[in-house]
Order: sequence, then C-alpha cells, then structure tokens
Amino acid sequence: MNRPPGLIASLGNICRNSLGLLLTRLELAALELGEVRNHLLRLVLVFALAVVACCFALAYGTVTIAYLAWQSIGWTILPILTGVFLLIAIGLVVYARGMIRSGKLGMPATMAELKSDRDMLL
Repeated sequence: MNRPPGLIASLGNICRNSLGLLLTRLELAALELGEVRNHLLRLVLVFALAVVACCFALAYGTVTIAYLAWQSIGWTILPILTGVFLLIAIGLVVYARGMIRSGKLGMPATMAELKSDRDMLL
C-alpha cells in the first residue's frame, strides 16, 4: 500500500521546487544583466566617440570655414557654423535615444518570467 507523502515531505518538496525556481530566475537575470552591461558599455563608447568627433569637427571645421568665408560674408559665417554643428549634435542625441528606446538596456525575459511567477502565486 502506497501512502501519500506527509506534510513535512510536501513542504520539503515545495521548498526544493521554490529554490530551484529562484535559482533559475537568478541565472536568467544574471545572463540578461551581462547583456545589458555590454549594450550600456557600447552606448557609452558611442557617446564618447561622438563627443570627441564633435569637438574635433567644431575646432578644425569652424576655424577653416570661418577663415575662408570671412572675406566674402563676414561675421554671418559664425551663426551658420553654429547651426550646422547644432544639427549634428541633435542627430547624435536622436541616435542615442533610439539605442535606449530599442529595449536593449532592459531585461524583458526576466521581467516577463517574474511577472508570470507573481501572477501564478497570487
């Protein structure tokens, strides 16, 4: 005759299964955090390179164009150059925001699993 497991054995199984579920979720979170870290480092690198490129472009381009155009249009070359560099800066900010909004910095799989676990338990 096969008796069903007692209360203590059932509680032990629940604890073992809960621990296994927790470890699985932690492994998934660690994996996604690694991916998020890589995407964040790439974003920081792109931003730093964009800043350096803008600084060089601003310095060399502005001096060269201002020098060449000063005799023909005078001081109006300075607002023109400012507008050009402003458009470049806006383009880089839009690109960085696109990278952030693409969802590569989030943890969608981990969050979905945690939400399903919460829904199942409640």
